[in-house]
Amino acid sequence: MLYVDSLSSLLNGPEQWVLYFTCALLIGMSKTGIQNIGTLAVPLFVFLFGAKASTGMVLLLLAMADLLAVVYYRKRLLWKEVLKLLPMALIGLLTGLIMGNYISDKTFKILMAICLLVGIGIMIWLERVHPDKQSQLTQKRWYAPVFGFIMGFSTMIGNAAGPALSVYLLSRKMDKFTFVATGAWFIMLLNYIKIPLQVFVWHNVTWEGVKLNLMAFPFIVIGGIIGIQLVKILPEKVFKIIIMILVLLSCVAMIR
Repeated sequence: MLYVDSLSSLLNGPEQWVLYFTCALLIGMSKTGIQNIGTLAVPLFVFLFGAKASTGMVLLLLAMADLLAVVYYRKRLLWKEVLKLLPMALIGLLTGLIMGNYISDKTFKILMAICLLVGIGIMIWLERVHPDKQSQLTQKRWYAPVFGFIMGFSTMIGNAAGPALSVYLLSRKMDKFTFVATGAWFIMLLNYIKIPLQVFVWHNVTWEGVKLNLMAFPFIVIGGIIGIQLVKILPEKVFKIIIMILVLLSCVAMIR
């Protein structure tokens, strides 16, 4: 009881505790199954902790969920896709890190919303491009680096790389298992790189936050199990439609 009481300054009342654990469940599901369902938790975390504070408060929560996903899908990823994205993603991450030191919480929230909207804008644009031209476009040398930068910046600003990552992976015509595995490994690398940056530069990873994250771990595991089962039973076409719908819902939730 004393352990829970020590965290009362972070979450006030049973409603916020339920909301927090629900977000942990969604994150678990997103890491092993329906990727962008976790992005729906982004505006909820902003509501609970504030925009910039939320990025550090839930970072270890995301890192734990990433580990669960990569262990299960360790044999299905495409390393070549991860390596295409990673260099510019690191530059985007550092850009977001520097900008975060000079902007207000309100501006931070606006940037988080913009990151989500950029992802959906690219998705709509790609859907309107003829398949042959889309295939040619994705082979361009600049294609992966541009997406890498967007993902690195958006994950640093608001743990919101999901929409852009989904657009990129869908455009690469991956099957659903490779889609989930490659996305999980890429995001895990970025999240673990972010931990020391947010601890020592932004100072928004606290012991109270770590304790709160540990309490949510069982819900991550439950969500992860649900996500694994969903990937197994959902047809490829339905899987892709759900991803697109969740990207849209994420954007709407963030700009409300």
